[in-house]
Amino acid sequence: MPIVGAVAFVHLLNDLIQATLPAIYPMLKTQFGLSFTQVGLISLVYQLTASLLQPWIGLYTDKHPKPYLLPTGMIFTLVGLALLSVVNSFPLLLGAAALIGVGSSTFHPEASRVARMASGGRFGLAQSCFQVGGNAGSAFGPLLAAAIIIPRGQGAIGWFTLFAVLAIAVLYRVSGWTVRHQAARGHKGAVKANGLSNRRIALALAVLALLVFSKFIYMASLSTYYTFYLIDKFHLSVQAAQLYLFLFLAAVAAGTFAGGPVGDRIGRKYVIWASILGVAPLTLLLPHVGLFWTGVLTVFIGLIMSSAFSAIVVYAQELVPGRVGLIAGLMFGLMFGVSGIAAAGLGLVADHYGIRQVYELCAYLPLLGIITALLPNLERR
Repeated sequence: MPIVGAVAFVHLLNDLIQATLPAIYPMLKTQFGLSFTQVGLISLVYQLTASLLQPWIGLYTDKHPKPYLLPTGMIFTLVGLALLSVVNSFPLLLGAAALIGVGSSTFHPEASRVARMASGGRFGLAQSCFQVGGNAGSAFGPLLAAAIIIPRGQGAIGWFTLFAVLAIAVLYRVSGWTVRHQAARGHKGAVKANGLSNRRIALALAVLALLVFSKFIYMASLSTYYTFYLIDKFHLSVQAAQLYLFLFLAAVAAGTFAGGPVGDRIGRKYVIWASILGVAPLTLLLPHVGLFWTGVLTVFIGLIMSSAFSAIVVYAQELVPGRVGLIAGLMFGLMFGVSGIAAAGLGLVADHYGIRQVYELCAYLPLLGIITALLPNLERR
């Protein structure tokens, strides 16, 4: 558990840093005169660099373990943060976002592997602990940005490099434990077959990809444009809107922790089903309520919808035994890739039809959760 706690803590630091970028979008939009489309492009560049490398890193390290890749990747994040604090043009903003994305792409598959390695067989619990660290960081990022960066301006981003330095130090120790653990095991470990045909596995992976698609497009609409929506519809200040975003992201962190242990007990398929399809009535209602109920609904949406991802990751790892890094890279990569493309696409919708239309369109996405019925019940096997 100390190792699971360590990677969860660094996940908090990593995602806190990442959450700084969307949290300061309103400031950057005003300072650089950006359109919603350009804001979406910043998200696209970050999310694509954070997604495209992940499956390849996971696949390579499944065959050739590289424990010290964890602190090395965080150095890219450190450089990207430092650059973000001093850039003076849109192309350099994109470059800083890309470097932060590269750091994220090396962190997630390897850290997820370490969490599973240290789980003692409680894979859902370990994955939830790991995920809740990231979601807690995502929640605190906007809060710290509102308190530190928004009042002081772009240069204050430099203070966040201290989090990256701390993360590098912790990951260096974690990498040392991984080396000792692998040496003690002699790289041995039985891979249990699940009895499914390749065709059935491919179908199940396709279903999971569609579920990730529906979940993270909706989550991207809130994480990227929720503050703009609140400012436009309810005329809130930037800092007040950031507090609502913090409440949503804190709910996401709480829901994430619940998903893994519950999946260990009742079955991951049922957690996936309830967390995606079950949230549809709330998303359909959200565009039609006032400020108070908007805050309440987004908290419940975050709680329910976020419980799916830990269950999806562990379910996919059990679906394809022996490919922990590859599957973690695919799932996290798909998450970032879908979020980035969605952010850019939703930015175009907001520019042409208004920010409120974004939430009216995205409200129907959780209905895709019905296809969870096509997933096999791995626990029975």
